[in-house]
Amino acid sequence: MQLTDLLLRLAPPPACMHAEKYPDINYSEEIVDNACMQLVKDPSKFDVLVMPNLYGDIVSDLCAGLIGGLGLTPSANIGANGLALMEAVHGTAPDIAGKNKANPTALLFSGVMMLRHLGLHDIADNIFKAALAVIAEGKYRTGDLGGSASCSEYTKAIIDKLE
Repeated sequence: MQLTDLLLRLAPPPACMHAEKYPDINYSEEIVDNACMQLVKDPSKFDVLVMPNLYGDIVSDLCAGLIGGLGLTPSANIGANGLALMEAVHGTAPDIAGKNKANPTALLFSGVMMLRHLGLHDIADNIFKAALAVIAEGKYRTGDLGGSASCSEYTKAIIDKLE
């Protein structure tokens, strides 16, 4: 890590090289441990975080914990040419595979991000609001959210809330 961190410090980050072109964007650099503390204290300070893969993996798990866990965390990788890949942050959860226990929210929210990327905002908003309503209602939550609903029950509750 010390070597890769040093390499990153010797070469200016791309965001830094372009910061003066975008004066409305507040650019700053943080040491990763301080960034984690600041995220816990006030996550609203940050809109976008750019970092090497290892730090990104650690910080994304920390952020997932701030919102309820990996089962709620979507992910997007968007290239300069507009190509995009959306996926759930969490892994395969082999311990619950095939048991109808998984929380599908991260995958669903990744789909919402894809729909927004494609300009289908109304459809994305409908799905997003339905999922948030089910979570807020509390009747159908999967085990990782403190409930006992199966994946199928939770999903049906979301479908029933769609407009």
